[in-house]
Amino acid sequence: MTRRLPIFYLVLVIAWIGLGWRLPSEAAGPERVAVLLSTESPPFDKVLEGFRDSLEQKKIPVLIKILPDGLSSEDTKNVELIFAVGSEALVQARVQNPDIPIVAGMILREEDLVNFPHTTGVYLEHPPEIQLGWMRRILPDARKIGVVYNGTENMGRIENAKKILDQMGFQLVAQEVSGPRELPAALENLANTADVLWGVSDHVVLTPQTARHILLFSFRNRIPFVGLSHAWTKAGALYSLDRDYHDIGRQCGELAYRILQGEPAGSIAPVAPRKVTYSLNLKAANRMKLNISSSVRKDAEQVY
Repeated sequence: MTRRLPIFYLVLVIAWIGLGWRLPSEAAGPERVAVLLSTESPPFDKVLEGFRDSLEQKKIPVLIKILPDGLSSEDTKNVELIFAVGSEALVQARVQNPDIPIVAGMILREEDLVNFPHTTGVYLEHPPEIQLGWMRRILPDARKIGVVYNGTENMGRIENAKKILDQMGFQLVAQEVSGPRELPAALENLANTADVLWGVSDHVVLTPQTARHILLFSFRNRIPFVGLSHAWTKAGALYSLDRDYHDIGRQCGELAYRILQGEPAGSIAPVAPRKVTYSLNLKAANRMKLNISSSVRKDAEQVY
């Protein structure tokens, strides 16, 4: 994009489908897909690009129009589907257009998409079994998985992860905290019991304010920390899983196409990213005397 707009960006994607793609009774009038973006950033741009590519591969030409405001009733009178990119865009789309099917992208968790009518999409968080499978590949000797979490936000997620860990032959060593002040003691309880510290998205435990303390604990105790993004890896986490944002856009485009062909959005379960990328911090690995396989080094998207 070449210009900055207010917090919401509206992109109207008007797709024309030839008569050969529809029955004659359905051929009149263009289909419309309204694309609402929460912010402008490279990942969001890649998602939009992937979405457009997916539609174009299905012979749907795409015309884009950028508007500075949200979706008005005039904008949506012929719209059949909204593509909401980001949490703020999803909230606005739901509130202002409750009856129009929504495909959402750049949403953190699955629960942010379920139990809402007319809504499906691709969430960002990798399922626990995917995360733990990669942990086994990158740290094959790790068996005791330490995690610090806030129970209000993550109790159910940790209980589910424990079941998966047990099935995969791991042991979960969990420390619950109610606030950041309890974090130092919780980490110390893991110092002699955990082989690896697993970072789970948590608004109490993993914040810019707690990052330094967690990474210092990791280095001092030679317990590798698994981060949430390449920014954590760059700061000192051993590795972090990430996503192929262009492919997330393609996934969203495929969901949109299914809905445009008549499948109810509410009948399509939200899905996780199908492609996994990761960043690796070899400086952290060397400091902790960890042996990282050549295949893991070679396949990393980013290496620090």
